[in-house]
Amino acid sequence: MRKRGMVAICVMLAGAMAGAMQFNEWSPAVSLESVPGTDQALNTAFQDGCPAPSKDGLTLYMASNRPGGQGGLDIWAAYRESADDPFGAPVNLDPPINTAADEFCPTPLVNGHALLFVSTKAGGCGGSDIYIAREHPKKGWETPEHLSCSVNSAGDEASPFFVAQEGDGALYFSSTKAGGYAADPPGAITGDADIYVSPVSSEGIVGAPVLASGVNTPANDFRPHVRRDALEIFFDSNRGGGFGLLDVWSATRESTSDPWSVPVNPGPNVNSIANESRPYLSWGATMLYFGTTRAGVEGSADIFFTTRTKATGH
Repeated sequence: MRKRGMVAICVMLAGAMAGAMQFNEWSPAVSLESVPGTDQALNTAFQDGCPAPSKDGLTLYMASNRPGGQGGLDIWAAYRESADDPFGAPVNLDPPINTAADEFCPTPLVNGHALLFVSTKAGGCGGSDIYIAREHPKKGWETPEHLSCSVNSAGDEASPFFVAQEGDGALYFSSTKAGGYAADPPGAITGDADIYVSPVSSEGIVGAPVLASGVNTPANDFRPHVRRDALEIFFDSNRGGGFGLLDVWSATRESTSDPWSVPVNPGPNVNSIANESRPYLSWGATMLYFGTTRAGVEGSADIFFTTRTKATGH
């Protein structure tokens, strides 16, 4: 399926690949509101999660069911003047992005004028589906486009993320569609969550999704985020070996033609005995945002972050 927004993505990301990067360990995670000057409405007594910073770091998209939205989970955005400033109070993106249904898992595209997200609104293929919306410089957000049932399914799709790779590009996301990594009962239309990837050509054609090699298990593997050089992937999973319920996991590879390494858990500096979900890197890959339900959050979930530094000599 050719999508106008996907054409723009491929053109904007041409030549964006970077060399392999090495990093030190993650710091202990803290609430994003702990940054001095951050508006105390960033996290609320409600559900706040799905954090996703823009490339320039001046906008933080998120999902929340706080009052003042269009209904259920909505996409909100917090802004700041510079990358050194704290974020202000989140504002609702309003229609046509948000509806009376749930909108979540926002992913800003590198050109800054398009947004991937998922919605449970009517007219999809079932469950939560992936949409793309473009922002007109004068008219604002245009009506979101559905990515079709060749990508979406009767299950729940989540956390769409486009990344440039050698040649063209790839759309990563998770889905609970039947026929994934683990066997499903006969006649099932949904199953456990797995991570998928669809090839995206330079013409904007989104290919049929296949299971991402090396990162799936019989457990639930959700919400992938891929570093901009396509050599590191983060996701959340309830697989064995973690610290609690859903944990953040990551894997690396030497090149985009190589398989992913065995996923590793970054440890208690990032994860807790509760849920950690939808990890999302800053453009420089030194800050990781995520949602958590750990003890001490203001509501049912809050946005936390952790940082790391680039290893000397890389």
